[in-house]
Amino acid sequence: MTPTDDYLTKCHAILDTVAAQADAIATAADWFSDAILAGRMVHVFGSGHSRIPVEEMWPRYGSFPGFHPIVELSLTYHTGVVGNGGQRQAMYLENVSGFADRILRNYDLSERDAGLVISSSGCNVVPVELAEALKRAGMKVVAMVSKEHADASTSKHPRGVKLADVADLVLDTGAPKGDAMVHVPGLDTPVSPGSTIGGVALVNCIKAETAARLTAAGQPPKVLTASCLIGAEKSAALFESAYDEHAHRLAKLFEKVGE
Repeated sequence: MTPTDDYLTKCHAILDTVAAQADAIATAADWFSDAILAGRMVHVFGSGHSRIPVEEMWPRYGSFPGFHPIVELSLTYHTGVVGNGGQRQAMYLENVSGFADRILRNYDLSERDAGLVISSSGCNVVPVELAEALKRAGMKVVAMVSKEHADASTSKHPRGVKLADVADLVLDTGAPKGDAMVHVPGLDTPVSPGSTIGGVALVNCIKAETAARLTAAGQPPKVLTASCLIGAEKSAALFESAYDEHAHRLAKLFEKVGE
């Protein structure tokens, strides 16, 4: 088996893990569609490389308003690696207690909102405390972790809790402990992680299920759609309308901040 064959075989297993969570995916979609139908938003947070499923959820082709991506640059800027904004600083800040509260201090949260917090290990301080803050605001919170990796990892939270401990629902990306999946002969450490594959599959399943619920409720979402599918004029109109809806929903998160 070549390294490519090995990686793709393991990706198929990850997709099987995602498929086995159909009931949990449906529950997440129920909560998220309820928030969107109430005129509110689903707060989606990820630090480190867990930002990737956040950006997959919204905004991109095939996505729609109702999701509030929270991607803190100081926790997710990877291309510099060293120097200003480097990885050492990001990995340090990810475990600073109180940082999550400073992030959420910018928003007027509501029990009508919902939350999705993504962390492969589920053991870093900021994702755990952010999920706890969303829970304190009264909303349902979904955690997305790599269960095998999380179970094998030690929490860095002062109380020893993990993300899965504080969420209402836990989804598993299906990635192995350590995330990397391919063992190359002669190389001591594995390469090629799998959590992004499972995470992106999960959020798109949730997205599709949520769209079905919104449509069934008589409020079909404004989906960002390519011009090659529906023509340039209609595509441009959908983009403008979807962005406007996002702005109007976002405005509600600012109107009573600090009151």
